Amino acid sequence: MLYVVSGAAGFVGSNLTDRLLSEGHRVIGVDCFRDYYDPRIKRRNLSRAIARKTFQLLELDLSRDTLEPLEQAIGSRTFIVYHLSAQAGVRKSWGRSFQHYVRDNVQATQRLLEWCKGRENLQNLVYSSSSSVYGNVDSMPMREDTSIPRPYSPYGVTKLAGEHLVHLYGANYGMPWVACRLFTVYGPRQRPDMAFSRFIEAAMEDRPITIFGDGKQARDFTYVGDIVEGFRRVETIKDREVINLGRGERVRLLEVLSALSEILGKHIEVEYVEDQKGDVRDTWASVDKARKLLGWEPEVDIFEGLAGQVEWTKTLSKAKSRSVSG
Repeated sequence: MLYVVSGAAGFVGSNLTDRLLSEGHRVIGVDCFRDYYDPRIKRRNLSRAIARKTFQLLELDLSRDTLEPLEQAIGSRTFIVYHLSAQAGVRKSWGRSFQHYVRDNVQATQRLLEWCKGRENLQNLVYSSSSSVYGNVDSMPMREDTSIPRPYSPYGVTKLAGEHLVHLYGANYGMPWVACRLFTVYGPRQRPDMAFSRFIEAAMEDRPITIFGDGKQARDFTYVGDIVEGFRRVETIKDREVINLGRGERVRLLEVLSALSEILGKHIEVEYVEDQKGDVRDTWASVDKARKLLGWEPEVDIFEGLAGQVEWTKTLSKAKSRSVSG
């Protein structure tokens, strides 16, 4: 099968791309290498993929560039789209930066959907949404059918807008799609601005870890390998469904720090600062729908997954040290 993965150089996108290639599929990766974080990290994420003959990279900005190169790369072959490209980050989505979120999460999605509509060789479009669409819900866990989306951040608004766009293109043009609401993904290649990356780097360098709020807030942390497995299963669903992909349990940040201290075998100093605008108090996914429709079950618990990310970070740090000394 031929796959188009937008955001292929990103954290989740590169892990998904490697999985597809390992299964023997052909992948067209689309990425514009925004400088929200160092583009060199994104290119490193694709180092394995680039070495494969079955991978093609198109450096395109979906919000403005012509998609003719994508048209030419696909030809008449049947294909599936994983739309993962987005401007991420809750805290930076306020103020003037909001225009970037509209550009990459709304405009880019609409232009991709315009290109996809009416294509008989499109088998499915999988839209990567976010738990941020829920906001602060009245009851837990967060369910696709009963938890009314009320985003608590501008970022969440744009991801929900993307869901609405996918839904209306499906309704008007008969386009197959499925949307996955991802819950706090972590693991190898996690973005450097994300919590676990910051925690691990600070702890390894014996610097204090900064916590926004009191540390008692909880998240449904989900290992990237489990997310990728969910994506691989969800592409068979063409009934225009919205599906949560999460671990299905809440873990408080203080528990994460305790686990990290145990994994590293050292005391971790913590500095508490004021809550950030847009941060919800808790997240917790109901994964009943994913279990029923996909037969999907997240396998990696927080301790195992965190240990895996620590090991990956150590390996990367050693490689950087060798590169500098060499």
